[in-house]
Amino acid sequence: MIRWSIKSLFAEGIGVVASCFGVAFAFLLVMFFSAVFAGESDRITAYPKQVNADVWVMQKGVANMHMAMSQLWDWKEDRIRLIEGVKSTESILYLNAVINAGGRSWFTYIVGLKELAEYSGPWAMHSGKRLPNRGEVVIPDVLARLTGLTIGDSLQIVDHTFSIVGLSSGAFSMANSIVFVNYDDLADTMSAQGMVSYVMVRANEGVKAEQLARRIHKELEKVNALPQKVFIENDHHMAMQMGVEIIALMTMIGSALALVIVAFTSHAFISRKKRDLAIAKAVGFRSWHIYTSVLIQAMILTLVGFVLAGLFALLLFPMITAFAPEISLQVTLGSLTEIGITALLVAALAALWPARQVAKVDPLSVFHG
Repeated sequence: MIRWSIKSLFAEGIGVVASCFGVAFAFLLVMFFSAVFAGESDRITAYPKQVNADVWVMQKGVANMHMAMSQLWDWKEDRIRLIEGVKSTESILYLNAVINAGGRSWFTYIVGLKELAEYSGPWAMHSGKRLPNRGEVVIPDVLARLTGLTIGDSLQIVDHTFSIVGLSSGAFSMANSIVFVNYDDLADTMSAQGMVSYVMVRANEGVKAEQLARRIHKELEKVNALPQKVFIENDHHMAMQMGVEIIALMTMIGSALALVIVAFTSHAFISRKKRDLAIAKAVGFRSWHIYTSVLIQAMILTLVGFVLAGLFALLLFPMITAFAPEISLQVTLGSLTEIGITALLVAALAALWPARQVAKVDPLSVFHG
């Protein structure tokens, strides 16, 4: 039965090739939207992930960065350093703003860095200086490419003009970009001298983040202290509500369309084989043989399409990011597994419908007319 099923499948020639490419296109579509969703979901929380603090301290009532505003007196950072279990701290000023560059508006995280910032600044550099002095700014390399700006050019942020001195890597997403300026410049812009937005705390070895967060919260008034993991989860949740949910909706639509294509292709292919299957039943094959044959052919068809889609993705996705650097694509094993399993189930169900019709046909009827 297995040998007959495979032989019958590939006897279709051009038909089976066309069906495989149809399925491959469907898989490629959903792989693309899934990769965009995964890439943007990761980039949207890139800054807190790369800072890699054990505990984040902020204004009471604030629990994330995205679309948030936090202000603390800087003396509170001095108090935090004295708390048992604290190894080191760094603080930043932070502002959500829209900047104009290259004739377009860009939603931006503006991070004000102090002079000795070790882990609160850019985590990877494309070129130029990592830490800006007064009147200087570090922008993402992707933003520079999209706007035509480069090191030495000027950029207007709120009502101040800054000279670009560095291009960072990994600090851009379609939802937002991250630019770094000097702490004093941002303090002047925000009228926030003597204030910080967030204090990033690293714990001594052996001290748990949850324990240290509770200790900070207990010893300081009007602050919120959260472990790194919780802070990132909060930020991701807010980002999903504010923008990445649009990409998620596109992914769902793309997935639904892809599954329809897979189902239609599998159903149409098996429908063309109805006469062969009916003849097989007439010469002695039982109904379960028919169902088994249909399942084997549907699975082969879908798996070949899945492999082709994977090969196309390996070829096309690097080209897409090269020509459109603002798009972040990230393919995960989990998403591929989910796509593959779902499509196999849909293909099997779609193929079983014509098989059921064949199983109900009188075997002798295929020889009439």
